[in-house]
Amino acid sequence: MSISIVDCLRRPVLVAVATLVPMVAVAQTAPPPQRLLPPQPQSQAAPRAPKPQAATTALAPAAPKAKASDDTKDGDVIARVGSTNISTEEIRGYIAALGERDRAALRQDPNLLSQAVRMMLANRLVTQEIAAKKWDQQPSVAEKLERVRESAAVELYLQSVSTPPEKFPSDEDLQKVYEANRAAFAMPRQFELAQIYVPLSRDADKAAEDAARKSVDDIQRKLKAPGADFSAIASEAGDANAGALGWVVENQIRPEIRTKVMELAKNAISEPIKLDDGWHFIKVLDTKAPYTRTLPEVRDGLVQQIRSERSAALRRAYLAELLKQQPPVINELALAGLLNERSPTAR
Repeated sequence: MSISIVDCLRRPVLVAVATLVPMVAVAQTAPPPQRLLPPQPQSQAAPRAPKPQAATTALAPAAPKAKASDDTKDGDVIARVGSTNISTEEIRGYIAALGERDRAALRQDPNLLSQAVRMMLANRLVTQEIAAKKWDQQPSVAEKLERVRESAAVELYLQSVSTPPEKFPSDEDLQKVYEANRAAFAMPRQFELAQIYVPLSRDADKAAEDAARKSVDDIQRKLKAPGADFSAIASEAGDANAGALGWVVENQIRPEIRTKVMELAKNAISEPIKLDDGWHFIKVLDTKAPYTRTLPEVRDGLVQQIRSERSAALRRAYLAELLKQQPPVINELALAGLLNERSPTAR
């Protein structure tokens, strides 16, 4: 078993299947990202809210019904459970509806799509159960479903009126944002490291300490032998990754080890380093000097953040205009009194 010498690696995490296959679309409000944008030009003003009309119930369109097995040609069927099929066209539509980041995750790990299809099939089975038991027709359930559908419809509508123009931001705007935030794209020094780890718990008895010390001495003897293979020795010590830790940013290395790493030349190996979790042999495979990421390197993420900020600004402006046209009236005193009422179950 290998214990990482890194306190906290801030590496990107692949999109989980749960995010790729939302069970129910519920309106959510995410905290706005860090401000990067210059003041909004007049040419990209927020869409005006429509004039108030008579109140209506906003319902999200119902999900398409599962196709029966005899409604889809066998050549078009890509998955099946019971009498329900999922067609190739449905999967194409599902992929097309994903964001670019989620599609990139699928391309990187095709197994995610297989898991998503399995989740779809499971959802179909649950839907069949709901219909057979008429569970969704229970008054309390129907009321909750109505609230969920209304929230989903509101969220989808707000997305539609707060989406920035397709070509936003322009190359000029993007360059200005990059220059104004150049310091945020600075990358500290990085090290490609490998390690051999000999564990030793804090409460280890003398016998365990002696055994660990013997292992450390044995590893050190092997490492100093002519033509020693660090990876092979790490594998012999029980490391499934042959000791490889990959690239690690300087400020994410444990301080006790960082000091030693800074003293090592490329391909050099440290003396055994004793920490509270055991012994560590560290090898520096390569280094990268500090540098600032270029605009092409950060372009995709920067565009996404800028568009997200503008979308949030457009949404706030739209809602503000809507409330300005028809100001809400709230009886705050009565509202506060509701909090002091006993719930029906407590009576």
